[in-house]
Amino acid sequence: MSREPSNAENVRQLTRRLGEEATGSGRIYLVGGACAVLIGWRATTVDVDLKLAPKPPGVFEAIAWAKPDLNMNVELAAPDDFIPVLPDWPTRSRFIARHGLVDFLHYDFYGQALAKIERGHELDLRDLAAMHRLGLIEPDALLGFFAAIEPALVRYPAIDADCFRNKAHSAIKAMQTAAP
Repeated sequence: MSREPSNAENVRQLTRRLGEEATGSGRIYLVGGACAVLIGWRATTVDVDLKLAPKPPGVFEAIAWAKPDLNMNVELAAPDDFIPVLPDWPTRSRFIARHGLVDFLHYDFYGQALAKIERGHELDLRDLAAMHRLGLIEPDALLGFFAAIEPALVRYPAIDADCFRNKAHSAIKAMQTAAP
């Protein structure tokens, strides 16, 4: 079922609801467009992507009830579903809020940036530029994280490693020459 795009207030309503309805503690990481609308570089997002780690008990039921009530698309998707996981990503994930026993965080922006580079859609590249402009990512660190995951790309047969490397180096060079 197609639902309306979500704005920052919709995303905040979702986090409050999931935290209040979960029956135990856990962490929910917001990804992609949800981060973009909460921070403010986009007005809306089509999907609210989440990563549950550790999964709060009762959260699947809460998501199932919240989606139709809030008229939102909610999906379980994170960068580490598509590219190798970055080392220590939870330590770079930024806290948003705590509702009930659940902490809500922005998924590591470096992981998000590399996943956006790999996918390469126009909106992804605009998000990448916004993350750099807002100081959420730094080009040299992004290059280091790419180097850290590059050996693991062999485990991702859907990714053309040479193409991803070229896109990453091109995006990083563009960031280095642009003012943040």
